[in-house]
Amino acid sequence: MTAIKHALQRDIFTPNDERLLSIVNVCKAGKKKKNCFLCATVTTERPVQVKMVKVKKSDKGDFYKRQIAWALRDLAVVDAKDAIKENPEFDLHFEKIYKWVASSTAEKNAFISCIWKLNQRYLRKKIDFVNVSSQLLEESVPSGENQSVTGGDEEVVDVYQELNAREEQDIEIMMEGCECAISNAEAFAERLSRELQVLDGANIQSIMASEKQVNILMKLLDEALKEVDQIELKLSSYEEMLQSVKEQMDQISESNHLIHLSNTNNVKLLSEIEFLVNHMDLAKGHIKALQEGDLASSRGIEACTNAADALLQCMNVALRPGHDMLLAVKQQQQRFSDLREHFARRLASHLNNVFVQQFTQALLQLYNRSYFLSVPGHDQSSTLAQHSVELALPNHHPFHRDLLRYAKLMEWLKSTDYGKYEGLTKNYMDYLSRLYEREIKDFFEVAKIKMTGTTKESKKFGLHGSSGKLTGSTSSLNKLSVQSSGNRRSQSSSLLDMGNMSASDLDVADRTKFDKIFEQVLSELEPLCLAEQDFISKFFKLQQHQSMPGTMTEAEDIDGGTLSRQHNAGAPLPVSSEKDMIRQMMIKIFRCIEPELNNLIALGDKIDSFNSLYMLVKMSHHVWTAQNVDPASFLSTTLGNVLVTVKRNFDKCISNQIRQMEEVKISKKSKVGILPFVAEFEEFAGLAESIFKNAERRGDLDKAYTKLIRGVFVNVEKVANESQKTPRDVVMMENFHHIFATLSRLKISCLEAEKKEAKQKYTDHLQSYVIYSLGQPLEKLNHFFEGVEARVAQGIREEEVSYQLAFNKQELRKVIKEYPGKEVKKGLDNLYKKVDKHLCEEENLLQVVWHSMQDEFIRQYKHFEGLIARCYPGSGVTMEFTIQDILDYCSSIAQSH
Repeated sequence: MTAIKHALQRDIFTPNDERLLSIVNVCKAGKKKKNCFLCATVTTERPVQVKMVKVKKSDKGDFYKRQIAWALRDLAVVDAKDAIKENPEFDLHFEKIYKWVASSTAEKNAFISCIWKLNQRYLRKKIDFVNVSSQLLEESVPSGENQSVTGGDEEVVDVYQELNAREEQDIEIMMEGCECAISNAEAFAERLSRELQVLDGANIQSIMASEKQVNILMKLLDEALKEVDQIELKLSSYEEMLQSVKEQMDQISESNHLIHLSNTNNVKLLSEIEFLVNHMDLAKGHIKALQEGDLASSRGIEACTNAADALLQCMNVALRPGHDMLLAVKQQQQRFSDLREHFARRLASHLNNVFVQQFTQALLQLYNRSYFLSVPGHDQSSTLAQHSVELALPNHHPFHRDLLRYAKLMEWLKSTDYGKYEGLTKNYMDYLSRLYEREIKDFFEVAKIKMTGTTKESKKFGLHGSSGKLTGSTSSLNKLSVQSSGNRRSQSSSLLDMGNMSASDLDVADRTKFDKIFEQVLSELEPLCLAEQDFISKFFKLQQHQSMPGTMTEAEDIDGGTLSRQHNAGAPLPVSSEKDMIRQMMIKIFRCIEPELNNLIALGDKIDSFNSLYMLVKMSHHVWTAQNVDPASFLSTTLGNVLVTVKRNFDKCISNQIRQMEEVKISKKSKVGILPFVAEFEEFAGLAESIFKNAERRGDLDKAYTKLIRGVFVNVEKVANESQKTPRDVVMMENFHHIFATLSRLKISCLEAEKKEAKQKYTDHLQSYVIYSLGQPLEKLNHFFEGVEARVAQGIREEEVSYQLAFNKQELRKVIKEYPGKEVKKGLDNLYKKVDKHLCEEENLLQVVWHSMQDEFIRQYKHFEGLIARCYPGSGVTMEFTIQDILDYCSSIAQSH
């Protein structure tokens, strides 16, 4: 171990100015035997720093390396495990606990002893040594010891204390009095020793001289002790007297405490009694009102409402701990519970009677309203016509007003007995659903009669019934065949021929009539639903909601957006809140509205497919209005669902029109003229623009316009290609001119591109027809000048063409003589008649085409004159007619026809 210690000092600690004091060979407890050395070191420079260093042998085994070091001041506890038995294990407590096993107990003890000595000498904070034998621990280290702490190499570090100023001054004076103080230290020390002996002798003599004073002082001290004993006796007697007083005061204090405690308890008891009396005492008047109060009069309802509120307050009072164990409190609670049960039954029974009474009264009004329809021998159709003038739903405001008096009592019933409240809710929905079903069905039947007429049509529907109900079924309504005065469109080519009915015979008055009736139906339904929903929320104390979570939706693309269709049919969704309860109640009460609206829409579409335009605009407006009020209300949801149906009918109408365009057949024996679907598009666009003016759903119409105009363009070209009697250019020219005129007049912004396209097609085909029809009216002359132009193209100069044998002046004059003015006029007259046969009278394009032909003829004439001037200069050859003659010929021909 000495060799290892020497090697460690040389290789590791000397380069770091450290001195190794103790060393122990250890390994970690509980792990594989990887030996290392724990070393206790101090620095050679001041201030001295004491460290504990872990040194490990390298893996190759040829040198040692420093692994980790701890300052001794961070060591808190040294645990030797056992102070009696020899044990090589020990623990060192730094920030964490390190458990070690020494190679021998002697090395462990020597190392712990070294740590204890270093702690005693250098550290103010003492380390706790646990389970360490007392023999290893010394109380102090002698100050005069010149050996190392371990008996080794380190010298004792003496504690240096600096002299103060007075001590320095005394030493200087003493050294000045002795000449040999510096030169002969031994003589100076001997002199100091002699003077010290003299001073000690003087001190002894002084002490012996003061013995008398000491004896006197001792006597005085004895007398003082006697006085102290007397004072203690008096104090003891006083203490005994005070002890009795203390006992009496303790008894008085305890008595006062008991009195104060009793008073406090009495005050608390009084407070509890007052609390129970004030909060759990129901007035006799309230009890009487709950038991016998009149629920039919306003005063009785008010008294019962106040009594019910007072009872609820008494029952809901927050009792303090222990109150529920009092017998009186239990009895009072039972009494309140009996009162609540009794009044709840009485209230529920009374409200059920009110529901039945109102339902019966409403049914009587329905029967009275339709009484004359069941009178035998009475003209049923005329009576129905008179009755149906007022297309209105019965007003339930009086019923709501009477029931709203019980709103506060319903709120009380809801909070105290939810079962009875739920039963009343169910009964109300049952009665109201039957009542509204009768009223709404009668209302819609009257609306259907007003739409289809009240005489002949009512007989077709089989209008009769003892109860005043219209028994015509939807299937009978679907068999309706609308007939009125005909117009210029034929049924076979009608764009609006839908379901074996011809809407072309309907006039504007019929459509306006349908629009007014449909608007009146929606206007009657809206206040009815809103009033009922408002009443339900107030009477049943339910919160109206702004959203309806949990509903299944079906997306329908409308106007570039998405309209959600709420599925109200079938079993209602579970009621998750009071907000959803309103919706569920409205669905059950008005379950017939959506089917009846759909039937009415189907009838309107059957009467005239154009009615879908009116319905789309009206329904969109009412949906928008309802959503502004409450986007999640029953009315908004129902109208939204119906709007989806209307939108589908509208799309179906547009699709059928396009399909009918494709099915149009033209006559092979007569000229085509303006195609039926072109004229009908004009009528559709004119009607649609008047209907959709300032409408919310303008986007739907714009999409329909785009589809229709594309269909018109494609099918006009298709018919033109198939036409045999009328030239293709004439069919294209006339129809696209009509389309352009229609779009220009209506100014439809979404069809600006189509308007430009129609104009371009009209212009192109007009020019094509003019060129094709006019052809070469001066045919021989035209062939002659074509030969002239061919020679010029071959490189012959224009002025030299006249020297060609086939194109000399004589040949030119010969050709010109064949086209005198009379022949030209005759040819133009034949051309005019030909054009007149091709064109139709409706579009009135004859003069436009004739003027274009005149311009084309003049252009050819000028071309011939130019060639003559350039190729036959100075020849004097001219045409036998002039441009003015051409103008006169054309004007005369146009006027004569």
